[in-house]
Amino acid sequence: MVLLENEVFLSELTRMFQRSKTKGSVTLTMKRYDGRQVPIPNKIPTEFMCLIRASLRNKKISTVVHPKDVNKFQQAYCNLLKGNLDGLKKKSKKKSKAAQ
Repeated sequence: MVLLENEVFLSELTRMFQRSKTKGSVTLTMKRYDGRQVPIPNKIPTEFMCLIRASLRNKKISTVVHPKDVNKFQQAYCNLLKGNLDGLKKKSKKKSKAAQ
């Protein structure tokens, strides 16, 4: 897993979305992150960060968003998702016999 800066992560994510249009799908995960690799019991950090991971086939990237950068990152991330979520498939609805 490659840890990238926020801007580099967004540009790599754009490339992943472009590659996924031909084959595959991009998986995104977000979770709270306290900045430590090993858990320390009974210590609660005062400020949490956000860890975002993306994977396409065997390529994985990630970034850590600090609380002061959340608004700026969220705007850029939202615009990126709006522009690239055009390949979604509609769910087929099954007709029930009771409706006929």
